[in-house]
Amino acid sequence: MAAAGSPGVFLLAVNGQIESGQFPGFDDLYCKFCFVYGQDWVPTAGLEEGISQITSKSDVAPTTLVWNFPIDITFKSTNPSGWPQIVVSVYGPDFFGNDVVRGYGAVHVPFTPGRHTRTIAMFVPESTSRLQKFTSWFTGRRPEFTDPKVVAQGEGREVTRVRSQGFVTISFNVVTKDMKKLGYDVSPSDMQNPSLVPITEGIHKY
Repeated sequence: MAAAGSPGVFLLAVNGQIESGQFPGFDDLYCKFCFVYGQDWVPTAGLEEGISQITSKSDVAPTTLVWNFPIDITFKSTNPSGWPQIVVSVYGPDFFGNDVVRGYGAVHVPFTPGRHTRTIAMFVPESTSRLQKFTSWFTGRRPEFTDPKVVAQGEGREVTRVRSQGFVTISFNVVTKDMKKLGYDVSPSDMQNPSLVPITEGIHKY
């Protein structure tokens, strides 16, 4: 329990950028992002979602698509349950010029304050039969999620057939405020095991 006089909420400020992606065989891609979080979390500033510019591979980096697309958001919450995740969706043209999904992925915002880099392994949904695969290719309507936020949720995912495709790299700058006053220690010393452990948990051992 938090000490008397301490605040009832803590703050989590996140900024950084969706730096780049690697999608062999694809070019002229753009990405979308959104944050998924628990019911006790409330955004207080910044953007919950966004869409980047279209980027192409270059002679300097023939295997990398560089977006450097900024993210900036601040949350407040009363407990760490439902810690925010960022969901990234990447899209690009197919053979017929239709925009189709090239990858979905999600990762938790890092628990510890400081600068962090995360590389997300992306995936795409797969048709369950050869006929569906041919039909989706012919019509230009590939399988995709109606709501990308399901990527950050476990419910129903076990019946979804997917295939790995590409990687996206994101950099985060994380700042927290008043978490220790509520009994949670997320100092950098916990980076080997970045679970949110209340400070008071071990008091009765001594």
